[in-house]
Amino acid sequence: MNHFTDHPHRRFNPLTGEWVLVSPHRAKRPWQGQEEEPVVPTERRHDPGCHLCPGNARQNGTRNPAYASTFVFDNDFAALTPDAPNETEETGLLIAQGESGICRVVCFSPRHDTTLARMSVADIERVVDTWVEQYAELGSRPDIGQVQIFENRGIMMGCSQPHPHGQIWASRHQTNEMIKETKFQRTYFEKHGRRLLLDYVEQELRAETRVLYENANWVVLVPYWAIWPFETMLLPKWPIRSMEEMTAAERFTLAEALSFVTIRYDNLFKTSFPYSMGFHQQPTDGGDHPEWQMHAHFYPPLLRSATVRKFMVGFEMLATPQRDITPEQAAERLRALSDTHYLDE
Repeated sequence: MNHFTDHPHRRFNPLTGEWVLVSPHRAKRPWQGQEEEPVVPTERRHDPGCHLCPGNARQNGTRNPAYASTFVFDNDFAALTPDAPNETEETGLLIAQGESGICRVVCFSPRHDTTLARMSVADIERVVDTWVEQYAELGSRPDIGQVQIFENRGIMMGCSQPHPHGQIWASRHQTNEMIKETKFQRTYFEKHGRRLLLDYVEQELRAETRVLYENANWVVLVPYWAIWPFETMLLPKWPIRSMEEMTAAERFTLAEALSFVTIRYDNLFKTSFPYSMGFHQQPTDGGDHPEWQMHAHFYPPLLRSATVRKFMVGFEMLATPQRDITPEQAAERLRALSDTHYLDE
């Protein structure tokens, strides 16, 4: 890779079949942007005006229970509804299909002033347990083909509620990203008899250059084909298709890995780091998916400071994604950060 360190090149993503343009020489261009002051999170444990805090009324008038751990409810303004008709309309090139589903909100904690990065590993483990329960429940429904667990963190990512929470959208049909990942994982499995992402983890552990963290069960790394400046993946080291297959020990070590990566993100620019994060798991369509390997993606937009972000515009929208710093440089910066949250140092 040495000959690509300072020169434009493109990298292939075997999970989606897509390319990303890497232009490391652009990182040397002069930067006159402002370095922002650290953003200090709210100190309110309970916000009487928050629609997600325990005991408060939501926008539709429903009052939250006085929950003490995690809390799950059907989204009051859901993008998917269970009663949408399953019909198809096709006129030449114009095709529409009814899409039903269920959207839920998962409050991570009763505390308004926390995030995954500030929560204890034990508290994150309770969130993991809730994700497992929700995946199992929703995935068992005959009208659900995919369960997507995700978190949009921060105003920059369009999050409308500062209270720590994520979402779960369960849909009848598989989504675009799942279709691509299923296709390329299946192709690899049929050719090699092994799971693509298990082979990838082994290769990254041998290389070490992009690995940020490893425990008994999980690896956090900057993927070779990363698009976002400080993008990471959370990958298991053993065959597992969905959260349902995790033991208690594997759930705990997943919580440890989530704590690690979110703390490092916050410490990078000393701010509550925005990102979109989500787990990809085998489809719940009733089919056999021996090729599937569960994993999580973190897509953070920040590039140079607490407010300077990477935009997907112009060439990225019309041609192919592009990044300046290499994944190896991003990994080196993230590895150099403290394991202790900057607000606790």
